[in-house]
Amino acid sequence: MIDKRQVAASFSRAAASYDQAAAFQRQVGADLLALLPAMQPRQVLDLGCGTGFFSRALQAHYAASVWGLDLAEGMVRLARQQSTGVKGWAVADAEQLPLHGASLDLLFSSLALQWCPQLDQVLAEARRVLRPGGYLAFTTLVDGSLLELRQAWQAVDGFVHVNRFMPEADLQQLLADSGLGIRQCRVQPYVLQYQQLAELTRELKALGANNRNPGRPGGLTGRARLRALTQAYEDFRQADGSLPATYQVAQVILQLQE
Repeated sequence: MIDKRQVAASFSRAAASYDQAAAFQRQVGADLLALLPAMQPRQVLDLGCGTGFFSRALQAHYAASVWGLDLAEGMVRLARQQSTGVKGWAVADAEQLPLHGASLDLLFSSLALQWCPQLDQVLAEARRVLRPGGYLAFTTLVDGSLLELRQAWQAVDGFVHVNRFMPEADLQQLLADSGLGIRQCRVQPYVLQYQQLAELTRELKALGANNRNPGRPGGLTGRARLRALTQAYEDFRQADGSLPATYQVAQVILQLQE
């Protein structure tokens, strides 16, 4: 089970550096926005809003009241400082939404729900707060994400160094059991390219996406193990000289039936 307090603290610390490292996150969110069906929502929630990038995008896209919610207080503080027009902000848990029932037309969440250990509870909350006909649109990481980094670490030691993500089959089952109509669920691979492994590890740190799984090593990683990791990752270097990092992104659109 992921410790959500540690997740919140990690992302709060990374708030100031997040936007500079979040090109991949912006692309995934933009792709989700492009998949949304035509609608005219009145009340919209950006769940896991981070620095408010997509809260502002949703505000610009719809003539609606948009709210931003995140577990990390530091993210919400920064989002509030640099956003105008967004209705309001809250520090809260996706598994316990501080909202009245049947109060939202669109619940949007991009690359946040992988940090929720009880996704079934998130789906139940979405079903509670959506109005009939309302949509839950989200992206989340599934198993196979950062596979190259995981395999490279396995060549070094037996600790868990890379966050674990839900298998696609488990996600499909949760969606089928949610009571929400499945409009779309597909897994889209995104392959990022780096020249050196250190670029990827610095980016993960700047995003606050640190390893928060049980079995992770304690203390700092020694130079010898980092050298061994760098050497193991070289097995993935491509013909063009780049090092890949693959993310498996589930794109999901659900609707509460009228």
